[in-house]
Amino acid sequence: MDHLVFEVGTALVLVAIGAIIANKLKFSIIPFLIILGMIVGPHAPTIGIFDFTFIESNEIIQFLGRIGVLFLLFYLGLEFSVGKLAKSGKNIVVGGSVYVAINFILGLLYGFISGMPWMETLIIAGLLSVSSSAIVAKVLVDLKRTANPETELILGIILFDDIFLALFLTTMSGVLLASSTSFLGIFTSVLISVGYMFMFFVIARKGAPLLNKWLNIKSDEIFIIVIFAILFFVAGFSETLHVAEAIGALLLGLVFSETEHRDRIEHLVVPFRDFFGAVFFFSFGLSIDPATLADAIWLALGAALLTIIGNFVAGMIAGRKANLSHKASTSIGLTIMARGEFSIIVANLGITAGLSPILTPFTALYVLILAIVGPLMAKESKNIYMFLNKFFKWSKDKEKRKIEVP
Repeated sequence: MDHLVFEVGTALVLVAIGAIIANKLKFSIIPFLIILGMIVGPHAPTIGIFDFTFIESNEIIQFLGRIGVLFLLFYLGLEFSVGKLAKSGKNIVVGGSVYVAINFILGLLYGFISGMPWMETLIIAGLLSVSSSAIVAKVLVDLKRTANPETELILGIILFDDIFLALFLTTMSGVLLASSTSFLGIFTSVLISVGYMFMFFVIARKGAPLLNKWLNIKSDEIFIIVIFAILFFVAGFSETLHVAEAIGALLLGLVFSETEHRDRIEHLVVPFRDFFGAVFFFSFGLSIDPATLADAIWLALGAALLTIIGNFVAGMIAGRKANLSHKASTSIGLTIMARGEFSIIVANLGITAGLSPILTPFTALYVLILAIVGPLMAKESKNIYMFLNKFFKWSKDKEKRKIEVP
């Protein structure tokens, strides 16, 4: 047991070192933690008496990482009001539909051109379509962009993407795992997922007065126990209905965002979000075996390039449809580019069903590339916009339209 605690302690020291280095370089800590996890993962070599592999404690670190995803998504939900969602519903549905459709179609074409069988092609299309809510949420917080005009649409697209993911996973689970191969079985599962999500929206809109009364707890200690108990219960219960536990956390955050206790919950959750969120990205790095990456490098590079192009185009269309500036539209496409936990979940479904083994290294490398490139492009979105503006003359068009107005 002492050895186990020492391993977890060593992992946390490495996470802290990665965070300090990233802070010194003024860069997102996400790529640092993923690469660090990969370097010291179960397949890392032992150098002399130093062995940084986390074999015995790997499951515990992975579990702490799962908690990190819950806190990241819960916080994301708190930041995103259902009232705003209802108000901006049209823009979010249009933006989300454009985003999912472009990426899914590109994924289908890529799988077909690569010579993949149909089921593998569907899995690739699915994992190319879902951005990483955890990384996007972290990037928005790190870059202090939660109050930007385009952030509302970014969060809306993420939410729409999550709903698509739930429907996709439910449908593909029925098809691949053969537990519900009939049309009626698949349709019932999808209906349950959609009904469950709709229930949270209704509670958020109608249940706020009752929640305000129930959460009127003076003691911070009891308050946080109650909030965390509800969070973990709802997340776990969601999974029993084949709705991802992270989406359950997101929906619960949406409900609490409508109460008068929102600021108090946010204040208490932030330290847990930062700590467990960092462990999540480290634990993801631990799951990658560097030796398997070479087999899928070109396949992953092609998919990553396609995703960058597809996300930029989708972000630009969604932003302009919502009457946002070219600069804000550029930021949308570049911010939601990162891929992470959900892509891995989609790939695992195919792997569990016995599809091609290439899915494992392909997904690991694809996610790693975009987990590094995504936050980097989000950070440099202003410079990328200025570079593109030299060719497309967006700001000039804006000035021209202003002059034409009588």
